[in-house]
Amino acid sequence: MERTLNVEAGCDQPTGAGARPLRADAQRNRARILEAAENVFAVEGIDVPVDLIAEKAGVGVGTLYRHFPTKEKLCEAVLLDRLLALTVDAQALADAEDPKAAFFGFLTHFVEEGAAKRDLIVAVMGAGMEHDEFSEAVKQDLNDAIGVLLQRAQAVGAVRPDVQPDAVLALLGATCQATVHAAASPALDLLTIVCDGLRVQAGNPDNGETSAPRAAST
Repeated sequence: MERTLNVEAGCDQPTGAGARPLRADAQRNRARILEAAENVFAVEGIDVPVDLIAEKAGVGVGTLYRHFPTKEKLCEAVLLDRLLALTVDAQALADAEDPKAAFFGFLTHFVEEGAAKRDLIVAVMGAGMEHDEFSEAVKQDLNDAIGVLLQRAQAVGAVRPDVQPDAVLALLGATCQATVHAAASPALDLLTIVCDGLRVQAGNPDNGETSAPRAAST
């Protein structure tokens, strides 16, 4: 519930001290619209009429436009919702017993989500996202959550100490985007190469390690 409320506060209503939270029925309508849009964009692409999205969501077109004045705003909200979900997933691993497995497991989860929603990524990329204050905050929260997993993995010698969270997020984004090209290698194959570059390399004096076990690329 907290994740949905955060999106609502940032994407389709005024923000700040004077902003009013959406009513319960409006929250439900908004959630249905986002779910329908995600499914329809993934199957039909960005050119699908908003009437179809409203029909799939079980709401009127006017209701859809009250939440999302343009299709671009709807696309942005769908992508932000996915980023928020991934942030929650990363935060849930913050106290995992095995930091190494938690870090590399989350990378796999992130890329699997991107691969499963390949057509959605194409559609949303085509719409473009405005870098407003809220979208930047969402990305920063995800970056921070990844940073926690990264630091814990580095502390047990599973990841190179020179790696920064923003570099990990950039690599994940590039891996997901590469899947939109028909000739690209499967996403998890690309991730295997990325993970090999992130791990501490045996015998590298710059890493302060003489050897390190390889994490499964799960």
